[in-house]
Amino acid sequence: MRSSERTSGTRVNGTHLTLRRQRISRQRPIVVPSFWFCAPHQNCKALTLAAFVVEDYFAQMKALPNKSELRNALRKVRREHVAAQSDAIRALPFNRPPAPLVESLPAKAVIGLYHSTPHEAPAGGYARFFHDVGHTIALPHFDGLDAPMAFRVHSDPHGESDLEPGPFDLKQPSADAAEITPDVLFVPLVGFTVELARLGQGGGHYDRWLVQNPGVKAIGMAWDAQLVETLPTEPHDMALDAVVTPTRLYGLI
Repeated sequence: MRSSERTSGTRVNGTHLTLRRQRISRQRPIVVPSFWFCAPHQNCKALTLAAFVVEDYFAQMKALPNKSELRNALRKVRREHVAAQSDAIRALPFNRPPAPLVESLPAKAVIGLYHSTPHEAPAGGYARFFHDVGHTIALPHFDGLDAPMAFRVHSDPHGESDLEPGPFDLKQPSADAAEITPDVLFVPLVGFTVELARLGQGGGHYDRWLVQNPGVKAIGMAWDAQLVETLPTEPHDMALDAVVTPTRLYGLI
């Protein structure tokens, strides 16, 4: 495949970044103005390397038989993408959700988010933003490793004084916090496609929760480097309604 077929260009801070052409989607992604994640003093070219690693991986995908190996490859891409950014720059693109997404939400909605790991798209900025404009924030809560995922109110997204360590080494609301069902759910992911397929961590928690809560809008949060052309899907895999990255909003909000 020629590079001209594979990528398209956009200019950020005077530096040309190559981005994958969204040629297989029936929906045109919305370009989201943002700070991006490349400061003028950084090597922007390094930030796009991960996309080409993914593309090389998929050229050899037939040799990889299962989702586990796919997750490992995409986690490596994500780690390298995040490592190319400074700590100061990393959270900037996700400080505030894009306007089309904000405008699509009902007033005083319950917004489900997650407490991100170091390499996931950070969700703390969204939690603070939505809390400050009057929405209720909820985070996943697990009573134990084998317990189903529930959501409880996250009352202090600025100080996180209401959170405690959970069984998966992630902070979560205490068992005393009110259990609540989100109207809109932002989910982490390992990889996604423009057709809104999602590859998660492998535990199936979000898929099972979405099956039990039909009608809840599910929106993925991801780095641009996590976009891939195709993913293996199974009947229990729940598609997303949208995906937001630092530069694009995929899907219909």
